[in-house]
Amino acid sequence: MKDLSDYRKSYEKSELLENNIPEDPINLFNRWFHETEDFGGIDEVNAMTVATIGLDGFPKSRVVLLKKFNEEGFIFYTNYNSEKGKAIQNNPNVCLSFFWTSLERQVIIKGIAEKTSDIVSDNYFNSRPDGSKLGAIVSPQSEVIPNREYLETNLRLLEQEYLGKEITRPKHWGGFLVRPIEIEFWQGRPNRLHDRIRYQLQNDFNWKIERLSS
Repeated sequence: MKDLSDYRKSYEKSELLENNIPEDPINLFNRWFHETEDFGGIDEVNAMTVATIGLDGFPKSRVVLLKKFNEEGFIFYTNYNSEKGKAIQNNPNVCLSFFWTSLERQVIIKGIAEKTSDIVSDNYFNSRPDGSKLGAIVSPQSEVIPNREYLETNLRLLEQEYLGKEITRPKHWGGFLVRPIEIEFWQGRPNRLHDRIRYQLQNDFNWKIERLSS
């Protein structure tokens, strides 16, 4: 067994203080997102972990790509018949997390997911390259398949079927909007005394701001 007890670093790149944060966590998320993007060092700043409670009762996390965020929440797209799609439709309480190592930052979002409208899903699907559109149609996501050739053969058949034709969004594929009820911002600090600021949505739709101990 490999001993990882000596794997440690000192976090010293920034700080997160109450006198420099907005009342709305989406504004802070927007600031952090673009600061991370501008700083560089991360291939996909919009990569996030989505954690769900599966139909088997176990939590499961996987990385997906955030495609939009605004005051309503955070949007990503998937196959609704996939394992995570079924899990979310059965239990819409989800957790999103971002870990931006270049700036020693983490964001953890608790929220309630709902399907986006057909118009929103159609507009995003239509913006995708044809290969990605066909991939969404051909892949029975999360299902057991015999081999890689199964997907590649079916993709070639679809390419012939849709040659010169419009590729429309399948009904089993679309977006989820996660409406946040709690957002925690974590900034690495020296001596493991990290900054943790939590926003919790209140009944009057204002956000309660609290500092958590590291």
